[in-house]
Amino acid sequence: MPPETVEVRRSSRRRRTVSAYRDGEKTIVLLPAGLSSTDEEQWVRRMLDRLAAKEQRRRPSDDDLFERASELAARYLDGRAKPSSVRWVDNQQHRWGSCTPDHGTIRISTRLRGMPSWVVDYVIMHELVHLLVPSHGPRFWALVDHYPKAERARGFLEGFSMAAGAAEEC
Repeated sequence: MPPETVEVRRSSRRRRTVSAYRDGEKTIVLLPAGLSSTDEEQWVRRMLDRLAAKEQRRRPSDDDLFERASELAARYLDGRAKPSSVRWVDNQQHRWGSCTPDHGTIRISTRLRGMPSWVVDYVIMHELVHLLVPSHGPRFWALVDHYPKAERARGFLEGFSMAAGAAEEC
């Protein structure tokens, strides 16, 4: 992987705050104009670390997904849903997730990467409930609704789908 491109922008209006954001393949770090070059190096390093940590939280690995699913099952389903695997997949263009109850496998669409963690948690929860109830009947939805942000997450995904011009399914 090539080294990261960092652009430092100094501002005479900026007195104390330092911030950073990604702009395509480049990272922009905003600094006060009077900061020393030594402090600049430290702040740039610190801000790159913060951005990387934030991105890791928003783009969990398969192992992170499995761990999160276990936590959600324990907290909201009394540990009854026990997936054998939870992983990201690239081949789901019309679903946010899918589940094979016979094998205990859960697949989460990579289109969810970067979405808020509570939305990813909702999709995981939805698929965990399918390990217990295969259909979308009243019992299914009652279990899904144990997740406190279920309605909010459904609204988020519906809005996202509308903005993208497509109807999505879990």
